[in-house]
Amino acid sequence: MGNGTSIGRVRGLGSSHHGTHHFLASRLTAVGNLVLLPYLGISLALMPGYDYASVRAWAAQPLAATVLILIFINTVYHARLGVQVMLEDYIHAAPGKLAAWVLVNFVPVAVAAFGVISVIRIALGGA
Repeated sequence: MGNGTSIGRVRGLGSSHHGTHHFLASRLTAVGNLVLLPYLGISLALMPGYDYASVRAWAAQPLAATVLILIFINTVYHARLGVQVMLEDYIHAAPGKLAAWVLVNFVPVAVAAFGVISVIRIALGGA
């Protein structure tokens, strides 16, 4: 054969052992969404009014603000994991792949930061 042993030919081509972490992270964030989003829906449905002042007062409560922050972080991370899978599976050209990786890492952080900062400003009574 001349190519060495069977194990020598495939060494380095197999699993990088990151698949399990990615699988578990996507499942745990999905379960987190299953817990957090019904709370959001029920608490919004039970509000007496839906005007700006009422919703702002609700969002300023500590429990509601904490849940909103957790929803932002959890949902954005879950979406990022899903987009990462699509990126790895369907984008193969080098220039497009680099741009996509930059976006898949920058946009979720920016969206989550904007959401968390907005909730914190509301909870602390900022304008």
